[in-house]
Amino acid sequence: MDDAQQVRASIDPQAHARLLFWGCFVALVTTSFAFVGRLFLIDTWGAEFDLDPAQKGRLAGIGIWPFAVSIILFSLVIDRVGYKTAMFCAFLGHMVWTVTGVAAYFVGRQDPQTAYQLVYWGSLVCALANGTVEAFINPLVATMFSRQKTKWLNILHAGWPAGLVVMGVLFIGIGRFFPTAPWAVKVGLIGVPAVAYFAMLVGLKFPQSERVTAGVSYREMLQEFGVGGALIVAVLLVLQLMDFFSAGGTEPLSAAQKWGFIGIGVAMVAAFGAYTRTPGRGLLLVLVLVMMPLATTEIGTDGWIESIMKDATKEGGFHSGWILVYTSAIMLVLRFLAGPIVHALSPLGVLTGSALLAAVGLGFLSMSGGMAILGAATLYGIGKTFFWPTMLGVVSEQCPKGGALTLNAISGIGMLAVGTLGFPYIGALQANREIQAVAASDAAQAVPALVADGELAAVKHKTIYEVIRYQTIDEERLQSSLAARPEAAAEIAQARERSSQGALRDMALFPLIMLAAYVGLMIYFRARGGYQAELLTVPASPVRPVEKFTGGLPAAVE
Repeated sequence: MDDAQQVRASIDPQAHARLLFWGCFVALVTTSFAFVGRLFLIDTWGAEFDLDPAQKGRLAGIGIWPFAVSIILFSLVIDRVGYKTAMFCAFLGHMVWTVTGVAAYFVGRQDPQTAYQLVYWGSLVCALANGTVEAFINPLVATMFSRQKTKWLNILHAGWPAGLVVMGVLFIGIGRFFPTAPWAVKVGLIGVPAVAYFAMLVGLKFPQSERVTAGVSYREMLQEFGVGGALIVAVLLVLQLMDFFSAGGTEPLSAAQKWGFIGIGVAMVAAFGAYTRTPGRGLLLVLVLVMMPLATTEIGTDGWIESIMKDATKEGGFHSGWILVYTSAIMLVLRFLAGPIVHALSPLGVLTGSALLAAVGLGFLSMSGGMAILGAATLYGIGKTFFWPTMLGVVSEQCPKGGALTLNAISGIGMLAVGTLGFPYIGALQANREIQAVAASDAAQAVPALVADGELAAVKHKTIYEVIRYQTIDEERLQSSLAARPEAAAEIAQARERSSQGALRDMALFPLIMLAAYVGLMIYFRARGGYQAELLTVPASPVRPVEKFTGGLPAAVE
């Protein structure tokens, strides 16, 4: 921020608030750059490092689940260390990923294994930085706009699809016009918005949180989350630790190691329970559970969509990445219009309609081809638009005493769920669909060594996170069985190409679960007289000029 901006901000509180908001917006764009940048490169890295679909899902997941660790841990201390400290940590992490990601490309020319480690560990640091961004931007915006949280959290989270659109166009453009450009260039793009948000925010004063200003104690904040919330985090974290220290299942853990990780989880829950002495807010725990399929529906699908639809989009003659760009553009526009929509339908009404549209959209995407894909993608894009920020708005409106912890913990659990279970599970769905497609092909049925009792024999059994059991095709056995049948090999290859698209039909189950939950919540609130936001009494301040900056109507549903 230059001297003129400093002077304006010191004189005009509204200018200061606007700079804070848009700095947070650009910070979220940076996390989106990191997300889509990595996931557009998953197939490239899969080929370079010889990874199967579920292993690629694991590499995708390491860029997601650490988000939960940083957002939850920072939420526990952010009111003490301050939002600006969190911003500094996030910027440092983004710079580390920029350097290690670029370095991995050049190291990989000579040492692919070391290059993979740089990508893997750099992705972990990047995910920690992404979580740290959300740890400060969500409570900061909820504090500045305490009477219109859902509206302004939706506008803030338009930064996510904005980054997806920009980065998606850049990646597709580089691939189209500069096909020989090293992937290091694509990784390095994240540095641009990272430097921008740091420059915008480094000279600004950050307000205290709504919870602190209202005098709600630290213990009261933790009690909103309670033992139930801690238990959910512990289960997901223990599963992730087991996978992390078993190198993705390639080095099985001993019984002592497994019980050791379980003991860590039990100790976490016990310590949290001893301090809070409460199971937590029942409504919050329901919202936390719903957030898990929500995150898988939005983040998991977005992460895999380019890879899943790659062969299907060939018929239409366009890059599969345009599906992500297109649906993200829909999100970008609609999130800026969230205020009137939420005001008319209520947050739960919006979420219910969104879940229905997302389920229908995924169902149609699983069977569409050519340009018809864009019609199905429109339904899915509209459906996923309001999921994440509206859920944050509901949590912040219904559990304001939970402050930064409840607001950020639900995001953290969503990311932990999709990184730990969602991404690998979607990869496993694709692997299983591939096996089904090969087994059902006439070419495979004509080879007795390949199919027995309708089941493909050339498979390997694998496990991820000690929970997800799946199969992959045994490539060596498959190729040896088809060595003398080139025509059969060509038919099977074609069946494999289109098989992963069917996984989207399986994934429609997640928004259907959400639909049932939201209908139940609407019935619950109607029995209590309707949805009403809980407000804490917080005085206005120079960096939290709520009424003037927000405008509009502070309706009960917002």
